[in-house]
Amino acid sequence: MKTKDLVIGVLGGIAVGAVLGVLFAPDKGSNTRKKIVDKGNDVTDNFKAQLTAILNKLDNKSEEVASKVDEVVSNEAKRNDLENKVLGI
Repeated sequence: MKTKDLVIGVLGGIAVGAVLGVLFAPDKGSNTRKKIVDKGNDVTDNFKAQLTAILNKLDNKSEEVASKVDEVVSNEAKRNDLENKVLGI
């Protein structure tokens, strides 16, 4: 429960700080809004880039796993063929 309260407190503090920062900003409202939009776009672009990197890693890992599965299946087929030859089937 303490962790939850801490997280809520931190997020609340961030929100209050952002509101106060906008209210007391020395810049014009239009400039402040542009900065907020630009920062939001930067965060979004960064998130997209990180998500793309993670998805690429997952894709590479899935290809590796698929290759290993194909190798195991191929080895199993070879083993079965050899076993059939030895047993004369």
